[in-house]
Amino acid sequence: MRLTQGTFSFLPDLSDAQIVRQLDHCLSRGWAIGIETTDDPHPRNTYWEMFGNPMFDIGDAAGVMLELQRCREAFPNQYIRLTAFDSSHGTESVVLSFIVNRPAVEPGFRLVRTEEPGRTVRYAIESYSVQRAPEGQRY
Repeated sequence: MRLTQGTFSFLPDLSDAQIVRQLDHCLSRGWAIGIETTDDPHPRNTYWEMFGNPMFDIGDAAGVMLELQRCREAFPNQYIRLTAFDSSHGTESVVLSFIVNRPAVEPGFRLVRTEEPGRTVRYAIESYSVQRAPEGQRY
């Protein structure tokens, strides 16, 4: 199962050259870049782990790519995404995010059905990765 979160998620993985072009676009608009990782890609898990500090003052995509390479080396079997933050007044939010690294095997999700009183049935989505091992040891 292929995780589809963020921009470009239904396209094939971006090459490093394509990532650089996206970074150039973000930096030309003055957006800050952040690198985040996770081993639990649940759709409601919006708070991934930051890799280093957000790069508010960087103006060259090569610097971001160096940090991305360090992150890929540190977390080769985790999801890694780049986020672009627009700090201009009135926006002040993430305006672009896309996945730049995936584990070799994506575990997928299962549907959990719970029956409750009053003929109520609730459904939830659970990542298979959370069943395997504790956080940080899933891959």
